[in-house]
Amino acid sequence: MKLALCNEVLAPRPFAEQCRIAAALGYAGLEVAPYTVADDPQAMTEADARALAGIAADHGLAITGLHWLLVKPAGLSITTPDAALFARTVAMMQWLVGLCAAMGGTYLVHGSNAQRAVAPGESVATAVGRASEAFAAAGEAARAAGVTYCIEPLSPAQTQVINTIAEAAAIVRAIDNPHLRTMIDASSAGVAEAEPVPDLIRRWMPTGLIAHVQLNDPNRRGPGQGEMRFAPILAALRETGYGGVLAVEPFDYVPDGLGSAAHSIGYLRGLIEAMPASA
Repeated sequence: MKLALCNEVLAPRPFAEQCRIAAALGYAGLEVAPYTVADDPQAMTEADARALAGIAADHGLAITGLHWLLVKPAGLSITTPDAALFARTVAMMQWLVGLCAAMGGTYLVHGSNAQRAVAPGESVATAVGRASEAFAAAGEAARAAGVTYCIEPLSPAQTQVINTIAEAAAIVRAIDNPHLRTMIDASSAGVAEAEPVPDLIRRWMPTGLIAHVQLNDPNRRGPGQGEMRFAPILAALRETGYGGVLAVEPFDYVPDGLGSAAHSIGYLRGLIEAMPASA
């Protein structure tokens, strides 16, 4: 199983230092949050993106994909009724698709909870409809670039818009683009879903709608730093034939970013190595 680290865990260290540390810890790749490498990702060129990929490759890493897509510049929204702002946001999503491909990444994870808030006076259904338009446009860009754009279900504490895999899957099925998919974030799923995460994996992986997995505890710390048991999750992923990236994405870094990254990979690799070959 290919383990990647979400690079903001090691920020604000320079990108090359992030790569050095991640490689030394044993990660195979970095999942990059664009705001950590540019205040305005639309100011980045394909050459800039390729340069980052080169830095990662120099350390034996791949840039596996992008996440936290709309943090910068401030004010973007996929649910806004402001037509001009909505258009700027969609343009940013499409631009990031191209950057992801130039970095050698294969997927983008659209979480960005603050950028999908329900506008005052509007309904959740209206917000979801507008978000679906944005995802359809991003999916077409992903089709052209040969990458996959993933809708991330987030817990109700983060957003009212798309909390469960079923809600994300409904959008994916309606749009019907193989380059638009959903994903599983263990932390949000552990809070928002009625089923345990291993059962979710067994139910949803066979549909082909799940294109990515992020590993974190519902307490928002790294794997192994809370109550969630990750051995059954890893077993379910192996059982269902998941061959994608497993991205470590804590939000609460204990004792700090480096310590969290180190603990997470040690814990996960230990579980993976202890799994029976037939599991």
